[in-house]
Amino acid sequence: MYQMRKTYAYAHSSIAFDFEQTIERFFVEEIPLFRFSDKGSNLILKIKKTDMSTFKLITVIAKATGLEQRDIGYAGLKDKNATTIQYISIPKNHERELIANLTTEKIEILEKKYSKFPIKIGQLKGNKFAIILHDVSLEASKKIKEVAQQMAEHGIPNYYGYQRFGEDSKSFEQGRDIAHSGKKLKGAKEKLLVSAYQSYLYNNWLSSRVHISSTVQKNSVEEGATLRGLLYLTILMSWSMY
Repeated sequence: MYQMRKTYAYAHSSIAFDFEQTIERFFVEEIPLFRFSDKGSNLILKIKKTDMSTFKLITVIAKATGLEQRDIGYAGLKDKNATTIQYISIPKNHERELIANLTTEKIEILEKKYSKFPIKIGQLKGNKFAIILHDVSLEASKKIKEVAQQMAEHGIPNYYGYQRFGEDSKSFEQGRDIAHSGKKLKGAKEKLLVSAYQSYLYNNWLSSRVHISSTVQKNSVEEGATLRGLLYLTILMSWSMY
């Protein structure tokens, strides 16, 4: 598995709790980029799914409607081991087939809207997350609240998580090969793989950037400027290797 390189912004001691990523304890909901309407040639489905990856969801919808997978729009990938809500688009004229043939209990259609345009990769404002922690002591609970307050005031480095890199964490390697092949991207899957590679590079940059900030704060302005230059040079040299 890909070992993510991360430099943490807050140097607090470890907080003890129990968490397991399951459909009962991990929840994600997409925040769409656009408002949908009651008119348009594309059916927009607000779907709740459990224990199912987005790729599997697309496969199930394609089978139910007779559509090709490339004709089904989605903004991003959502975890398999979670309860997630995301938006899917299909051509409006396949609505009857979908309703008649979609029988799995792992998928629930919460809402139907319409749009002139299909949903495309990246058309998201963001995601809302909720997790349930167990075995949290009173002391740990206080510490969580303190750190959350610090994050609210000063922000937090927003690393891409492991789900960005696929179930086997190898998607960024495939994306790297595609990005350096010089070929034109084909289909949504190749775009997602290249996006995973971009996320890998971004994580490395962000880790170095957090390290730079903490180093500069501990040194004089002159020393900090020198360190910043050296660290940026190191980053550029490491990226040039890919």
